[in-house]
Amino acid sequence: MIQALRNAMTLPDLRRKLLYTLLILVLFRLAAHVPVPGVDQGALGQLLAGTGGASQLFNVLDMLSGGAVANFSVMANGVSPYITATIIFQLLTPIIPKLERLAEEGEVGRRKINQWTYYITVPLAMLQAFAQAQGFNRFGSSPILPHFGFSRPEDILPTISVLVAMTAGTMFAVWLGELITEQGIGNGLSLIIFGGIVSRVPQHVVRIWTQAQAMEGGGVGMGVLMLSIFLVITAITMFVIVVIQEGQRRIPVRYGKKVRGSKVYAGGRTYIPLRINTAGMIPLIFAQSILTFPAVIAQFFVGSENAGVSQFSRGVMDFFGGQSPWYGLLYFLAVVGATYFYTDIMVQQQDLPGTLKRQGGHIPGTQPGKKTADYINFVYRRITLVGALFLGGVAVLPFIVDLFLQTSVLLITSAGMLIVVGVVLDTVRQLEAQLLMRHYEGFIK
Repeated sequence: MIQALRNAMTLPDLRRKLLYTLLILVLFRLAAHVPVPGVDQGALGQLLAGTGGASQLFNVLDMLSGGAVANFSVMANGVSPYITATIIFQLLTPIIPKLERLAEEGEVGRRKINQWTYYITVPLAMLQAFAQAQGFNRFGSSPILPHFGFSRPEDILPTISVLVAMTAGTMFAVWLGELITEQGIGNGLSLIIFGGIVSRVPQHVVRIWTQAQAMEGGGVGMGVLMLSIFLVITAITMFVIVVIQEGQRRIPVRYGKKVRGSKVYAGGRTYIPLRINTAGMIPLIFAQSILTFPAVIAQFFVGSENAGVSQFSRGVMDFFGGQSPWYGLLYFLAVVGATYFYTDIMVQQQDLPGTLKRQGGHIPGTQPGKKTADYINFVYRRITLVGALFLGGVAVLPFIVDLFLQTSVLLITSAGMLIVVGVVLDTVRQLEAQLLMRHYEGFIK
């Protein structure tokens, strides 16, 4: 692998792509440290360091923004509005006939859909910027943006400047990601998120070292021991993630003979690779958002004049904020359910039985049509169980670590490890393809 990297660096065009990708990531990290006007960094740090439901939600947003939420920078939205717009069009394409026709037109149709996606990203970015700023102001111990809102005339101009700056930051981040995709190596949007996650590792190392020093009998030896344990946990977790992410069930497919003119073409044999974890990390985010929502709503009623309502709201906040020992089990079940839900949506969109029928293929021993669809769904639900249990285990990994080591700080968050492993594998494959095109040995051995 090291020799292959050296070979890549000796090729001028590949070296340019790698250095170009690195330069774009550096530019993004620099922009992620430019705060929006009027941010109270002290109040922001207190909110992100909390353990409530809102704090957990904002930490998830911080991960998706590439670490920009921690500074409430102009990049605080990250590329999530664009990702949201993309998901919206993916869900609407099978429903709206016009979008379905565009998707079938090839490159021209995809460009048109991408253009509409950019248009939708702008209002979504403004909406998310407003929601983030309001949430930070409402759930912090003190306002993060003291002059944000439209209630007072003197706050209107600062509010507009914050919204415009954050929306521009989102479009700038999307543009940087597209530059990496077109002229660099790897998927640009994924690499931007990847860079933010990796950049937080030194901060997590410091937190682990500090907590180890604060333990009874702590010292340099305890710090080294704790860091070694977390390195082992991270390595084992990443190994399991690679095994599951690359795992697949292959369903054999046969194609019948084709007659074209006076020639007869023999049918071929291939397979359909059904991935164990089709949903990726989406179920983790989905489950976290659903479980955080009750805690966020309950915070509105904590100061109620009715003592019963206030006490009940505080209990809801404690439970869904991760304070209850049963929260980990609920989170596990929510991730498993979200995995099945999202996988079913993905399977329906792929329409594998219809594709096989149009291409003249069939699964041996299974009749085309509904029988094929039922068989594929049956296999998918069986292998999804493994993927769902795996994602559930990754989700509750911080709770398990906290149970035995009295700390939930990991070198890389559980959801972050899924992103890191996925991005690395995808980038390595692309670099391998570039090397194979130039007649070098494979990058992965």
